[in-house]
Amino acid sequence: MEHSLAALPTHSVWDRSLQSRLHIHPGDEVQFECVDSSDSQVHPGMTAAELLNIDRLRVHALTGPVWIEGAEPGDVLQIDVLTTRHSGWGWSSIVDGFGFLKDRFRGPYLFHWNLEGESTSSLAPAIVPLRPFLGVMGVARADDGAFRTRAPGPFGGNLDVRELCAGSTLYLPVYNRGALFSCGDGHAAQGDGEVCINGIECPLDVTLRFNLHKNQPLAGPLVEACDRIAPDCVSDTWVILESGTDVAVAARAATNRMIDLLVSRWGFSDEHAYILCSVAMKLRLSQVVNDPVFTVSGSIAKQILPERRLFPAQ
Repeated sequence: MEHSLAALPTHSVWDRSLQSRLHIHPGDEVQFECVDSSDSQVHPGMTAAELLNIDRLRVHALTGPVWIEGAEPGDVLQIDVLTTRHSGWGWSSIVDGFGFLKDRFRGPYLFHWNLEGESTSSLAPAIVPLRPFLGVMGVARADDGAFRTRAPGPFGGNLDVRELCAGSTLYLPVYNRGALFSCGDGHAAQGDGEVCINGIECPLDVTLRFNLHKNQPLAGPLVEACDRIAPDCVSDTWVILESGTDVAVAARAATNRMIDLLVSRWGFSDEHAYILCSVAMKLRLSQVVNDPVFTVSGSIAKQILPERRLFPAQ
């Protein structure tokens, strides 16, 4: 079944007590209308001085929550990203006290982008290819209370992982009945790290399909990525995501989870999986701006492994 969900009213916290706005079943598709991360406070023609006056408690305006019938703690929620559509405009900023180089760049600075189909030449002489994705996709956290959306975690959230474009699949552990999925923070393009604090922030309409895998252990977000910009999807990858306050600890956790995945799904010995990671895994920073929490991704190209379904078909 197909559904649609308007952006308003948005929410900017993770809170498992929030009332769900839509009930769906596994296999259903939902077209989400997502405003930009500022909750439509930033607009074309806005000045940098005006940017300083926005209400930052509204940042990461999310659409949802969505209740997935049958979802229970211990399950895995599968989210297939089917389509993404930007609205022709976006923005990026530099704000004092934020960003990876906050000691060098203090702002305020606001840059407006004109999005021309699949690329933008707004930042001449560069021509930036567009690869729209949602910076935030997540389920309600396991604990009571309202939590700001800046820090990602095992529940997903503000991952800012550029691989989550159309054609990719995100797997998340479920912590509450119904899962209570929300999404937002559309980016028309973003580099690894998102170093200045923004990608190309933009409103984004997305179509997602949801499926459920019952009683499946999953320690944190896992991505089955397809880069549609690459010819014949040669960049198809398995991507393990780990977030934490210590980059080295997060990188070790991602490596350990990739080893466990190779052992459990492809039958490698621990030693052979470790060696394969050493020679074939890309280990990199996906976001460094949600200080003090960073996100590390470990990825292995699907072309070097036999084809596998991670979870049995439902």
